Amino acid sequence: MMTSLKFIFISVFFCALGFYALPSQAEQGNDPFHVTGYDLPRFAALSSNKVYMRSGPGTKYPVKWEYHKKYLPVEIILEFDVWRKVRDYDGEQGWVHQSLLNGRRFGITSNDQISLLKSKPDETSLTLVKIEPESWGEIESCATGWCKVEFSGYSGWIEQKSLWGVYEGEEFN
Repeated sequence: MMTSLKFIFISVFFCALGFYALPSQAEQGNDPFHVTGYDLPRFAALSSNKVYMRSGPGTKYPVKWEYHKKYLPVEIILEFDVWRKVRDYDGEQGWVHQSLLNGRRFGITSNDQISLLKSKPDETSLTLVKIEPESWGEIESCATGWCKVEFSGYSGWIEQKSLWGVYEGEEFN
């Protein structure tokens, strides 16, 4: 009797130890709303001139919006299988198929003021062109509060805080 109790105790102890040592579902990369392992949230861009934003992650969900602006920046906030929940510049949220997104970085200038495209990442540098509110262009890199961008064929620097499509303090090239 004592031997069988000792065996049961040891078995329970090692089973408990085994469960304790197992990594959690998130540590294993099995989080169903974070399937790629890339940072969330993150910015991306639409890769087609016709993109449906759906109310859920699948083609059976109704279309909420139809976008007709290739390279429009969106923020990916969740992932589910091949679907990405995105937020657009106006705050609308919905699901887009991953094949309709790409990793190129684009930004939209703020809606309340004209932004200045500068020759260097410095407020005192030469202004190359004035960018209208809610214009969008490609972001090449960002560092120290400035982003190197291209708007309608004009390349230069714009203050990072003037763009939607890049996080405050984010740096990349």
